[in-house]
Amino acid sequence: MVRGKIQMKRIENATSRQVTFSKRRNGLLKKARELSILCDAEVALIIFSQKGRLYEFSSSNMQKTIERNREFSVEVESTNTEVEHHVQNLKSETAIMKKKIELLEGSKRKLLGQDLGSYSVDELCEIDNQLKRSLTNIRKTKEMLFVAQIEQLEASEKSLLQKNARLLEKCVLKPQPPQAEHGECITYTQSSQSSEVETELFIGLPEMH
Repeated sequence: MVRGKIQMKRIENATSRQVTFSKRRNGLLKKARELSILCDAEVALIIFSQKGRLYEFSSSNMQKTIERNREFSVEVESTNTEVEHHVQNLKSETAIMKKKIELLEGSKRKLLGQDLGSYSVDELCEIDNQLKRSLTNIRKTKEMLFVAQIEQLEASEKSLLQKNARLLEKCVLKPQPPQAEHGECITYTQSSQSSEVETELFIGLPEMH
């Protein structure tokens, strides 16, 4: 016979309710005992009947287990409080950053000349002065960069001139190959595939006959 699905609601018949309580209570106590033995877990179970009768099971000491649960609950509550405080700080920082972003976007639109219809003459004059100051700062920065680049190029030119001077000095001081003395006869030999021809070259004044 297949048992039907039990509806999760209060049993109206008192006798049936008591029988069900006894069966479920004994089964729950048995499961708690098995869990503590099989898994080496610290288990504590407390049951109060409808009439206020106490049924309990503890794998060790019930009072120590209750105290351990109380300490853990305090620790969890403290952690939750810290988390909530941190979340509140994050929300405050987010709101501040959002406000700053809105102000920056408004300043950007002003500098770009957008949405100026709601501004007064004084505000428009202030925007104009701000743009002039910004343009002046940009020009000064650009001039400083140009001067730095010119100085860097001049330093590079000076370094190259010094290198060229050192190379020129080395070329001037380099010893020249020996020249032929007066009256020295230098013999050149010309080779070919078929024969050799010797030619004498006389360096000096011609002899007087």
